[in-house]
Amino acid sequence: MKILILGAGQVGGTLAENLANEANDITVIDSDSTRLRELQDRLDIRTVQGMASFPTVLRQAGAEDGDMVIAVTNSDEVNMVACQVAKLLYKTPTTICRVRANAYLAKPELFYQRDQKKDLDSLRGFPIDVLISPEHLVTKHITRLIEYPGALQVLEFSKGLVQLVAIRATEGGPLVGHELSYLRSHMPKIETRVAAIFRKDRAIMPQGDTVIEDGDEVFFIAASDHIRSVMSELQPLEKPYKRIFICGGGNIGQRLAHTLESRYQVKLLERDHERCVMLSENLRKTVVLEGNAANKDILLEENIENTDVFCAVTNDDEANIMASLLAKRLGARKVLTLINNPDYVDLIQGGDIDVAISPQQTTIGSLLTHIRRGDVVNVHSLRRGAAEAIEAIAHGDHRSSRVVGKRLDEINLPEGTTIGAIVRHSEVLIAHDHLRVQPDDHVILFLVDKSRVRDVEKLFQVGLTFF
Repeated sequence: MKILILGAGQVGGTLAENLANEANDITVIDSDSTRLRELQDRLDIRTVQGMASFPTVLRQAGAEDGDMVIAVTNSDEVNMVACQVAKLLYKTPTTICRVRANAYLAKPELFYQRDQKKDLDSLRGFPIDVLISPEHLVTKHITRLIEYPGALQVLEFSKGLVQLVAIRATEGGPLVGHELSYLRSHMPKIETRVAAIFRKDRAIMPQGDTVIEDGDEVFFIAASDHIRSVMSELQPLEKPYKRIFICGGGNIGQRLAHTLESRYQVKLLERDHERCVMLSENLRKTVVLEGNAANKDILLEENIENTDVFCAVTNDDEANIMASLLAKRLGARKVLTLINNPDYVDLIQGGDIDVAISPQQTTIGSLLTHIRRGDVVNVHSLRRGAAEAIEAIAHGDHRSSRVVGKRLDEINLPEGTTIGAIVRHSEVLIAHDHLRVQPDDHVILFLVDKSRVRDVEKLFQVGLTFF
């Protein structure tokens, strides 16, 4: 596809890297020539310097015959106007727009979505096909981690019927030190499949005789009702969380407090006085505190040692890291830290900081969902972009499809790819060799090697006989 990416920041740069590696025709627009030069030195892409919303700049970048515009500049206004210009002047088929300000998101009538498309001449509002809100995505991500104590990542498929969970195997878990086949005999009524194991950052494709070791990062898939049971096999089950302490009252902090306050005891610490006043007026049950999270006395005063989860979600990586380390040292049970710089994520996760959350990777997965070929309805980026989980719909019949009508052991999957589960008419079927793929099945796959994405897409593209 010919794709225009507006904005060469961390999300735009990471997205360009993902898509350029998959042989797409990528053009990146940004007003910062230094950023563009850095990208062009690393990637086989075209760059255009200029204001991304200007018609002349979009035309210079090739918007007239582009398949898609992805607007991810740091300005919501530039993103929205650029999508409008691309759609109205250049008839760009698909426009994807990142919008961060809640003032816009709270007014859905400002946008039309793909399922509500009307004739362009009668449009009212910004013609955006897909609206992406990083704050909303990050909030959902953190909320799932709080709902499943001990998880490193929790991903949903098929409207929540199936979940893929990453968890660190810990001594004391019944399965640790045993072969995977032991899981079936130990939990005969629970259907699950281990999709991949990462041991010292090296991927292991699981077999029945694979032994789970202490410290392994295990990705397993199961129906949502069975997630906690499987987690208890891999590490001693943690008690549910009750007390949440949020550091940072920005967009993410406010959303998170609003989402959690009805089910948990939530405290939110913000250093700006005016922001504190606004938060206290808008949040119903959250205790809003004014102060600096790097202040040891404030944390001790608020009984940080009794806190179940400390979430550092300011827009300053260094402040998040220092506040998290201090909270952990003072006795916080679990620490979740928002890290915008992707280079920091691998450095800090797994030590005193339990989970490092990258907004870029959370956003990239959502963007890729709308870019993948074949009928792909869900994409999740895993392990900082090294692996990927995909939900694809099988169409056609045995003559036009490479998967429909075949048993799972007959499908020629790319190396490093496993099928974890199939969702058929709201029924979850965990993958077994004898299972046959039927039309309209939702097939959930795990890819250890991202370079194989194109091969997986081809598997789910229907041949001409289907038409």
